[in-house]
Amino acid sequence: MTLLLHNSLSGQKEEFTPYDAKNVRMYVCGPTVYNRPHIGNARAVVVYDVLFRLLRKIYGENHVTYVRNITDVDDKINAQAKENGEPIAQLTQRVTQWFHEDMAALGNLKPSKEPKATQHIKEIIELIEHIIKNGHAYEAEKHVLFDVNSVGQIGDYYYGKLSGKKLEDLIAGARVEVEKYKRNAGDFVLWKPSKEDEPGWDSPWGRGRPGWHIECSAMSTKYLGNDFDIHGGGADLKFPHHENEIAQSCCGNSLSSFSNYWIHNGFLTVNGEKMSKSLGNFITVHDLLERV
Repeated sequence: MTLLLHNSLSGQKEEFTPYDAKNVRMYVCGPTVYNRPHIGNARAVVVYDVLFRLLRKIYGENHVTYVRNITDVDDKINAQAKENGEPIAQLTQRVTQWFHEDMAALGNLKPSKEPKATQHIKEIIELIEHIIKNGHAYEAEKHVLFDVNSVGQIGDYYYGKLSGKKLEDLIAGARVEVEKYKRNAGDFVLWKPSKEDEPGWDSPWGRGRPGWHIECSAMSTKYLGNDFDIHGGGADLKFPHHENEIAQSCCGNSLSSFSNYWIHNGFLTVNGEKMSKSLGNFITVHDLLERV
């Protein structure tokens, strides 16, 4: 059976050929657990559940590993917990349970592994150390930042290839004042300091917490290896999240590639706008199921 996938990195529909047919590996960016999942969030879960089932049918149930992470440290989580007047851990535990219940109600299979960011701080710190050692990140005002200008050409990859964005366009298009401690406008945070009332862990750069992008690089390579077959997520993650993932993973692990196929699902729209919690134009999975 021939499986064709649209690879966002090449922009082409390609025949899927795994690195190892006895160990097909897929990573998908999971939820940030601060509120109930809406049906736009569920779309991504359903899409990759279908792909997971298809891969298992082709290669065998015991020959496919599907990893989907849980982001349980994030500024949105901190803000929501403060608004609710509850401990952060209590919020993330409850919302994670809601996510599991809602996705099960839609008939989705569980992933093979579901790592949480807070349980992989050691791996995150180690990866950041490698990125610094390889000359691709720097410390500034208790932050560690990835230097996008340091990437150059890595095999066939260059920064901006996945998203089609150019560094000069990002700098020219910046609408907000760039932090003075950044070398380049496009540099992004790998580690940042935490206030006393925020989650934090000891690190070589002081007490702090990881930036958003680094967790997926650390967890995907821990469970799937430095080079794996498929990386998936919503189209809205293509930039900056997935672009930054490729750059930091290749630079931290001295890779010429990271994931072989980059797959992106579309998102739901409401009156021409993306369905999102920030816009308030969403329907939760729980509310939808209550209507059925």
